[in-house]
Amino acid sequence: MGRPYYIAGNWKMHKTRAEAAELAQALVNELKDGKHEYLIAPSFSCLETVSAIVENTNIRLGAQNCACEEQGAHTGEVSVLQLKDLGVQSIILGHSERRHSYKEDDALINKKVKLALKHRFEVILCIGELLEEREAGRVEEVCETQIVRGLEGVDASDLSSVVIAYEPVWAIGTGKTATPEDAEAVHAFVRKVIARLYGEAAAEKIIIQYGGSVKPDNAAQLMAMKNIDGALVGGASLKTDTFVPIAKFS
Repeated sequence: MGRPYYIAGNWKMHKTRAEAAELAQALVNELKDGKHEYLIAPSFSCLETVSAIVENTNIRLGAQNCACEEQGAHTGEVSVLQLKDLGVQSIILGHSERRHSYKEDDALINKKVKLALKHRFEVILCIGELLEEREAGRVEEVCETQIVRGLEGVDASDLSSVVIAYEPVWAIGTGKTATPEDAEAVHAFVRKVIARLYGEAAAEKIIIQYGGSVKPDNAAQLMAMKNIDGALVGGASLKTDTFVPIAKFS
């Protein structure tokens, strides 16, 4: 049995509750007969609204981040306990915007990963290089470091709850997409790193998504690659007419 395709929409800092409800309901209707696995990750303020809409459907509810502590005096942070209470099933961690705009380092991301796994969330761990790192020939080094440090202390028994999302930072929101061949090369390398850390069987099973300007017209070519198991979609996830064709690619 091959790995399932897993298509996730990261809505980032978009949508009021009314807008989020409208999009979530449209996706529930459009994707109810979809053949793949699906997730949408609205802003924290829309989670409760969207949770009620996607409950008992084939769309999982994701959060875009969480605090590294369970609770306490952490003004402006959101706890895994609060996310669990809202029906969140999956948490996106280490997104390049968190790493580069908000200066989250591998140690902080690793703390969040372990906390989320402890509370039985699925984790989508994002990795990827900056343009200058790619141009310096450091793609594998950067990605390997982010995987090794991000998963430090994560037991093999928890790896089934981990998805890796490879997002070359230079392709996010820029309209530039890694060619399917470029993306495939990194995905194959990521699988090798997982094999070294957790063994061949675990590496064969882990889902590795691609993210970075995924659109209806390039989704099928990307998914045709042997090691690309889905997509983490940003801008194109904000409208049904761009997300649904990606989600239903064949």
